[in-house]
Amino acid sequence: MSHPWRAGKSAAGGQQPGFSLLEMMVTLAILLSVSGIVMSVLRQMILTQGTVSNRTEMHSSVRSATEVLQQEIGQAGRVSLPGSGPVTLTGPVALTGVATSVGVNSAAGMFRGEQLVIDTGVNQETVALTTEPTTNLITAVFNTTHASGVPVTVAGAFASGIVPTAAAPANFTNGSTGSVLKLYGDINGDGNMVYVEYNCDTTAGNLTRSVTPITATTKATAQVLLSNIQRNPDGSPCFAYQQKPVPANWYVVDVAVTLTVQTQNPDPQTNQYQTETKALLNVSPRNVFEGWLLASGNVSNRIQPMPASVTNLLSR
Repeated sequence: MSHPWRAGKSAAGGQQPGFSLLEMMVTLAILLSVSGIVMSVLRQMILTQGTVSNRTEMHSSVRSATEVLQQEIGQAGRVSLPGSGPVTLTGPVALTGVATSVGVNSAAGMFRGEQLVIDTGVNQETVALTTEPTTNLITAVFNTTHASGVPVTVAGAFASGIVPTAAAPANFTNGSTGSVLKLYGDINGDGNMVYVEYNCDTTAGNLTRSVTPITATTKATAQVLLSNIQRNPDGSPCFAYQQKPVPANWYVVDVAVTLTVQTQNPDPQTNQYQTETKALLNVSPRNVFEGWLLASGNVSNRIQPMPASVTNLLSR
């Protein structure tokens, strides 16, 4: 007969019951299922993030490019005189009715045919330069005498600030096209006039831009703005123009920009490239438009001709 204290010791010292094999298998199955769900959700989140990142990068790049286009089209045709201070005559004008040369404190940026406003008040007149200015010397036919020190300014706009199209109806030599937009003027509002050219090459997939001082003889190297340009789905050109004639000149009064881009990488969910089309349908070059209004009202002495240097750059 066993003693009670021995029976109690045996019960207390025995092994505690654990999980059975079946219970462990069920637990592992549950853990694997939960882990699979979590991994699936994480994978989907990563794929979705990749899609969003792709589209965000694509949208950001095309938005930046169209913002630059919009700003520069709007400023096209603006005419100015460079320099940090006012331009004045450094000598008097005594002869009238004949081509006369007179000194100025700066002839920078001036060109043959440019219409300059001389003097103020009752003596103010607008004259067209008859020759290319030399160092601080201009030549024009003056109809009023002027004292030394009177101001020389410029007003109006370039009629061809957005260069009219090479195709009909403008038939402008080396003009703009559906894939090449050409414009010039004081684009940045800093007194420096430049020639800007955009080339939308859907074959190579690039939208490029070059900026050249209008006094240069060689066009600057183009820089890539977008490297993922595609053909527009509806077949429309990158650039379209609304043009209005006033005798002797065509004025581009509105530019439509349509750009289609694709993502740099395939969508991680569909393995397909995503595309986006950005359209700016009514971008008005306000300086050219104002020039057209003036010309339509028979105000011709505010319409600036294209400088010979810009004509040269068009063919480069």
